Amino acid sequence: MLVQSMKRKGDSFVKKRIICLALIGAMLLVFLLPVRAADLELSAPSAILVEASTGQILYESNADEKLRPASVTKIMTLLLVMEALDDGRISWNDTVTASAAAAAKGGSQIYLEENEQLSMDEMLKSVVVSSANDCACALAEHLVGSESGFVEMMNARAQELGMTNTHFVNCTGLDDEPNASEHLTTARDIAIMSRELLKHDAIKRYTTIWMDTVRNGQFGLSNTNKLVRFYDGTTGLKTGYTSSAGYCLSASAERDGMELIAVVLHCANSTDRFESAKAMLNYGFSNYALVEPDVANQIPAIPVKLGKSDTVTPVPENTTPILLSKAQAAKAEISLETDEEVSAPVEKGQQLGLVRISVEGSTLAEIPLVCPQEIPALRFRDLWGMLLRALCMGEAG
Repeated sequence: MLVQSMKRKGDSFVKKRIICLALIGAMLLVFLLPVRAADLELSAPSAILVEASTGQILYESNADEKLRPASVTKIMTLLLVMEALDDGRISWNDTVTASAAAAAKGGSQIYLEENEQLSMDEMLKSVVVSSANDCACALAEHLVGSESGFVEMMNARAQELGMTNTHFVNCTGLDDEPNASEHLTTARDIAIMSRELLKHDAIKRYTTIWMDTVRNGQFGLSNTNKLVRFYDGTTGLKTGYTSSAGYCLSASAERDGMELIAVVLHCANSTDRFESAKAMLNYGFSNYALVEPDVANQIPAIPVKLGKSDTVTPVPENTTPILLSKAQAAKAEISLETDEEVSAPVEKGQQLGLVRISVEGSTLAEIPLVCPQEIPALRFRDLWGMLLRALCMGEAG
């Protein structure tokens, strides 16, 4: 359906055309997604479910209570290491040497000896798969020189990411530090750093391992995240447990192109943490989907007055995947609104229309349509040449 309308642009009226299309299946951007699911009952005292690419919260319960995260702390440790690998401060070819301090770490470990050396690959694998505290400390020292310096970097990065309720005192999450009671974060903040870590595809080489070895096959590793084996689509991410923190988990999984992050803290036992995370992931995959709206073939070309191009076909300002509610998708409609014509010069990125997504007359999203390239105006000599060609063709006729 084509509808004509008048829209004010600057001090003049610009004619617009609106093309209404049926939206079939999956093109609804839901800005006001429900953050509570009445039928989702969890045993986890603190929980949150987030879609990874958009950061949209699909469910939360007591997500801002400051709690101890135990080894889920290592998500930030791993994030800083991955960022340093990406920007060249350290290398995948590095050999990492264990200090006396690293070798003395308790809890989960691979029993590094002082001055023992492992490859960057084996150190990372040991931290991710077996939550090795000794290897986490060795990596921290390799990057910064000391664990205390690394912790300063952890807290600075947390602030940069907007993790406003987080304070780290070590790189492992162990409770044996004198100030361990100050080592606190929230489910929401963990989701933020988990989302950031998942942007580094290389980390999934480790977070999806079920069983492996280091030291030339002499030391076995078994993933503490049992979802890797028992939940379809699991991509990670990190477990944690201490007597003070309880059982914690940041679990990520991907199905049909959508990746979800489920965080639970302070669970009473390991079964509760895995079942709570699975319940949230199941809820997310059952009720939401992620798609990229494809309207490119529906966008009409716009005539350009006195431009070096006769027409321009605008494009969506962004192609960010869209999170949709399956319940509303069947009722969704999309309309394309564009200028009837535009006068040159036209700047690259200049808005020439928009995509509007609505349900039952209520607008839920508007995506600007913009000019994909600069279109200069015709100069006087261009116009003169066109006039001469027209006159010559007229005389020839």
